[in-house]
Amino acid sequence: MKEKIHPKYVDSEIRCACGNVIKTRSTKPVIIVGICNACHPFFTGQQKFVDTAGRVDKFQQRMVKTQAAQAAAALLKKKKR
Repeated sequence: MKEKIHPKYVDSEIRCACGNVIKTRSTKPVIIVGICNACHPFFTGQQKFVDTAGRVDKFQQRMVKTQAAQAAAALLKKKKR
């Protein structure tokens, strides 16, 4: 390897907005993040289902229409035979 072209690899801290500090090694001495495994909803089990603008209901309505159209097409196909 060439000398004097690589960054220094030093002890560093990853600091989260929630106050959690993780010690690791990096080329930067301090890394600041907005969310970590201590406060992320997926890891804490606090994850909530948010149905904005009834997206789930709209999807289910489209599925019902699609299944009805497929059933009607299959019925027409059987009648033609």
